[in-house]
Amino acid sequence: MSNCEWCNLSDEDRKYLLFDDEYWAAYLADEQDYIGRCILVLKRHAGTLSELSGEEWTDLQLIIRRIEGCLKIALGADLCNWTCLLNNFYKDDDPNPHVHLHCRPRYSKPVVIGDNTYTDEEFAHHYALKKCSRVSDDDRQIIYRKMKEYLFSIL
Repeated sequence: MSNCEWCNLSDEDRKYLLFDDEYWAAYLADEQDYIGRCILVLKRHAGTLSELSGEEWTDLQLIIRRIEGCLKIALGADLCNWTCLLNNFYKDDDPNPHVHLHCRPRYSKPVVIGDNTYTDEEFAHHYALKKCSRVSDDDRQIIYRKMKEYLFSIL
């Protein structure tokens, strides 16, 4: 769709592509407010989860397993919170939602990336809205590399 931001990602937007397949693309999120936060985007335009085909649902389940395994093994996450919130699309006068899911990994112990230590201060509670990203660009590169290495080692 011509007026959909997810359907028209630039090369810069695709810079942190973790992997993709026939139906979904997984990206490391721009905001690393939770270490390893990523976004799964349906590769075709659909506005609600109820529009997913059986094949897309089946594939989504496999990708969720793959991402959760990656975050737990490569980064030490204890659990992953998944959300499909399309609210922001409806702030526009002409909403055009595109199905995508956010994964926020959660950590009971501090996570060391590069020379920095990150703590999930809300562990075992709901994730914080509008939390600022605290991850340096160098650490984001390390997170991306660790996740890619794990994901491609299991293919």
